Amino acid sequence: MRRTLATGLTASALSLVTVFAAASTADAAPADKPQVLASWTQTSASSYNSWVAARGNQSAWAAYGFDWSTDYCSSSPDNPFGFPFSTSCARHDFGYRNYKALGAFDANKARIDSAFYEDLKRVCAGYSGATKTACNSTAWTYYQAVKAFG
Repeated sequence: MRRTLATGLTASALSLVTVFAAASTADAAPADKPQVLASWTQTSASSYNSWVAARGNQSAWAAYGFDWSTDYCSSSPDNPFGFPFSTSCARHDFGYRNYKALGAFDANKARIDSAFYEDLKRVCAGYSGATKTACNSTAWTYYQAVKAFG
């Protein structure tokens, strides 16, 4: 009986250590968080698409502790003149908020702003003629605003 009790206590102690170790690991963001963040804030369409997919499955990235919150295009219209800029604005917010949290905002702001502009131009690429010209002009205005005031 004594042996069973000792074995039971050892198993319980081991389970407790495992639970605490798992909790500690879950609280700490993975070491590659800056790499993942960088991969989702590039100017390319593949970077944008990867971020959109991750945003749609945020729970899979919970261990990273990313800030997915957004106010979209802040005080500017999210869909000016009917151009759907809101997702581009959300990715821009994601870059700003997460680089600020890492203390690496200043070193990455220009790239985040450039990625925003490329995202907006990809929206505009779906139009033609005068509508595309108007969209591109609006995208340029939004980019200049974040570049100067973001």
